[in-house]
Amino acid sequence: MKSLLSLSDLSSAELNSVLDVAGELKRRIKGRQEIEDLEGVIVGMLFEKPSTRTRASFEVAALRLGGHAVYLASSELQLSRGEPVKDTARILGGYLDVIVGRVYSHHTLEQFARHSGIPVINALSDLEHPTQTISDLLTIREVKRQLEGITIAFIGDGNNVCNSLLLGASMVGANIVVACPKGYHPNAEILARSKRNAEGKGSSVTIVEDPKEAARGADVLYTDVWVSMGEEAEKERRLRAFRGFQINSKLLELAAHDAVVMHCLPAHRGLEITDDVIEGKKSIVWEQGENKLYGAAASLEFVLEKRAQRTRRLG
Repeated sequence: MKSLLSLSDLSSAELNSVLDVAGELKRRIKGRQEIEDLEGVIVGMLFEKPSTRTRASFEVAALRLGGHAVYLASSELQLSRGEPVKDTARILGGYLDVIVGRVYSHHTLEQFARHSGIPVINALSDLEHPTQTISDLLTIREVKRQLEGITIAFIGDGNNVCNSLLLGASMVGANIVVACPKGYHPNAEILARSKRNAEGKGSSVTIVEDPKEAARGADVLYTDVWVSMGEEAEKERRLRAFRGFQINSKLLELAAHDAVVMHCLPAHRGLEITDDVIEGKKSIVWEQGENKLYGAAASLEFVLEKRAQRTRRLG
C-alpha cells in the first residue's frame, strides 16, 4: 500500500513517472476516451478546509477514471464532536479504497495513513501540498519542454506550497530560488532534504530575502497568497512583512525574456500579484489550474499501483 503524504514519498523516478502518467491521462481525458482504470474504486474526500480546484479536480478525476467520489466534510462527521482520528480512520478504511484529505494538521493525515489500512493522498496540509506541485511541474514541462536546468523563482511565503515545490523541483533537476521575508522561510527539514536532492541532480536550491535577486533571469515566477486559511489573525502583520514581494510588471522585467508566471490560486489581486500580470500574456495560471485535474488523476493512479501500471502500458 502506498500513500502520498509528501513528495518525499516518491523517488525521483516515480515523480517523473507520475508526470508521464498525468500527461497521458490528460490526452485521454481531453479526448473524451472511456477510461476504466478506477472501475469499482470509491474515493473518500475528507475536507476540513474549503476548496474549489482541489476538491473539483479530485472528484472529476475519480469520475473520469471510472470510479466514484464521496465527499466527507469534517464538520459533518463525528470528528467535529471529538471522535479520535484513528477511530474514524479505521471505519472509513473499511468503506473506501482511498482517502483524499485536505486538513489543517499534517499529523491528521499521518494518523489516517497509519490506521485506515488504505492509501491516503495529501490534498493540502499545513506542511505540504504535493499534488499541487505535481500539476505545477506538469505545466512547466509542457510550456518549457523540460524541467532539468529550468530556474523557478518562488516569491512570497515559505508555506506548504513552497515546501512541496522545493522538493519537487529538486527531484527533477530544476533550480529553485525562494524569496521570502525573514521569519517566513520554508520548513528547515524540507529545505535540507531539497538541498540534498539538488546536489544529486546537479541543480541548486537557494533562499534569499530580496525578490529582485530571485527574479533575475528566472524562467518561472511563482507566487501564492500571503495569508493562508487559518492565518487570518496574522493578516496585518503578514501584509506588512510581505510588502515588496509582489509579482508585478517591474519584477517580471527582471526575469528571462520568455519567463512565465504561475499562481496556485485563489489569487488576491493587488497583493501578491497584480491584475495585469495574472491576466497578461506570460501568465500560465489557467493552464496550471486545469492541470490540477490531471495531477489528481495521476496521484490516484500512483497510490493504486496496479492501475497506474496498466495506464502506462496503454499509453
